Amino acid sequence: MPAYLQDAMMARLGEARTAQYPGPFPLDGLVRNIHGDFTPMMCGGISALLLQMLHPLALAGVWDHSSFRHDMVGRLRRTSDFIATTSFGTFEQAEAAISRVRRVHAMVRGHTADGRAYSADDPALLTWVHVAEMSRFMAAHLRYRNPHLEREHQDRYFFETACIAEALGARNVPDSCAAVEAYLDAKRCELVCDERTREVVQVLLSAPPRHLIVRPAGALFMRAGIDLLPEWAANQLELNMPWGQRKLVRAGIKSAMPVISRAVRSGAYHRALARFQKRP
Repeated sequence: MPAYLQDAMMARLGEARTAQYPGPFPLDGLVRNIHGDFTPMMCGGISALLLQMLHPLALAGVWDHSSFRHDMVGRLRRTSDFIATTSFGTFEQAEAAISRVRRVHAMVRGHTADGRAYSADDPALLTWVHVAEMSRFMAAHLRYRNPHLEREHQDRYFFETACIAEALGARNVPDSCAAVEAYLDAKRCELVCDERTREVVQVLLSAPPRHLIVRPAGALFMRAGIDLLPEWAANQLELNMPWGQRKLVRAGIKSAMPVISRAVRSGAYHRALARFQKRP
């Protein structure tokens, strides 16, 4: 099996780090702490998908090669499983997940409605998808779990998670708060909201949550995802929310977090740790 992730980590962190843990990230590290927190991750994941769909090449790949109209929940589940495996799994499990995604990406290619070629393994497009995800996960963590997380720790999160994108084939991945903010600002001129974008967004916002326990609060989670968007992205998607509604959404999520956390027991975290602990 190709060592995409270990090679990326060695280039970024050095050989000592790759030999120190049987998995990509420390057991008590910031990445596992953030990615094991179910409710903020769910809100951040919804927000990330909304942001990603503003990129016309990312949108074209979903439009042409995805069954999103009939299986948006399945798409969300596959993304969640990939993040869980690369965050909590062993190197072997993470490498297998990355290899599967790379094989799928190699087959996703075509042309946009205006004739531009796209491919899912384009390094620049992989960088966009990664930054959209990690920036919204961090935004959700800051809003709902630790608004006082020091900037240096935020920088460390972006620095460490960049190795996942690099293992998938991304290049020039922003790996600090400042770099992520500058990158998103620079990409704004490339982003588009058209009829296709609005259709994909509507399907996403109408998709029932995977976990039965959160289905009654599904609309609340979707609104929380919108609330986590950068203001310019929400404006472009025509998903503006009045300040009073934002306050209600934030209060609702914070009130629901303890109940949901107990009910799902941060499912991805516990499943991945169980796999990890069974390893001889």
